[in-house]
Amino acid sequence: MSRKPGLSVRLKLTLSYAAFLLLAGTVLLGVVWLFLLRYVPDQSFSGAGPSMPSQSDLVRAFAPRAALGIGFLLVFGLVGGWVLAGRMLDPLTRIMDATRIAASGRLSHRIRLPGRTDEFRELADAFDAMLAQLELHDAEQQRFAANASHELRTPLAVTQTLLDVAQKDPERATGELLERLQAVNARAIELTEALLLLSRADGRSFVRQPIDLSLVAEEAVESLLPLAEERGVTIEAHGEVAPASGSPGLLLQLATNLLHNAIVHNAADGGEVWITTSAGMRTATLTVENTGEHLPPELVPTLVEPFQRGASRTRSRHAGVGLGLAIARSITQAHDGTLSLTPRAGGGLRVEVLLPVQH
Repeated sequence: MSRKPGLSVRLKLTLSYAAFLLLAGTVLLGVVWLFLLRYVPDQSFSGAGPSMPSQSDLVRAFAPRAALGIGFLLVFGLVGGWVLAGRMLDPLTRIMDATRIAASGRLSHRIRLPGRTDEFRELADAFDAMLAQLELHDAEQQRFAANASHELRTPLAVTQTLLDVAQKDPERATGELLERLQAVNARAIELTEALLLLSRADGRSFVRQPIDLSLVAEEAVESLLPLAEERGVTIEAHGEVAPASGSPGLLLQLATNLLHNAIVHNAADGGEVWITTSAGMRTATLTVENTGEHLPPELVPTLVEPFQRGASRTRSRHAGVGLGLAIARSITQAHDGTLSLTPRAGGGLRVEVLLPVQH
């Protein structure tokens, strides 16, 4: 947006200081005239002793010095106001310089304005905090883009290899080749859909509606019950009405991802999964627990990062693409909630989602 050039803030403040000083000097002279000179007689008085000057005499003597004083106040106001405005606006100049540096892409720069707290320092601290968040977000986006590129390149490379083999050996049966190509293509589609869903959750591009988490959990259990039976996992669902607010589709995806993760990464010899919902005064809670191997405490927080699968997460057809918990966290944050992961004492994982209660 183009704007016409105008006076700088420093010049405006300087003129304001000088004008205020002139106004104060003028008022002071007016007070002198009003309460002093007006009571002096207009005629000179002579008698016994020294003669008294008249009002005209005092005005003639006072006016040049008053004009000189006004001129001094004008110069003093302009010079002093310019220096004072510069000192006052110096923090703002540093903030503007930091803004230009950040606009060039260098997010590591910080203002770190010294001194005691005032409005400028609060602004600088808030700007530094914003830069720190942007730098962290930018690093996460770069890491995510690199991981996504790597994950997408894998099925494409496998597809190219299969096609090269088929081209070199035209007599080879195509049934196995088509089956493997279909599996690789399905995985690429799954990964792409997961990336799109993650982008949708991060962008908060959805309409909020009242929703009951217990019904969401029930629907997720019904959809994944065949997978649980196939893997010999028992699902126990207990829940009370838990009203919340958000996107029914995204919250269903949240519950499905958590439940799918609990089923797939479970004990090898028939494990268990517990999914419960509850409601408090301010939050609705969705909890998913599963049996399984012992997870190191330092590993658990990393499981919500994109493409993190843990130590024993394999590439089976049900293993997913490493975005399940990352999507769950993004959906939770998009609904102003919190997601926490805790390793169970007997092995496995406990995931708790807290969402604001819908009133």
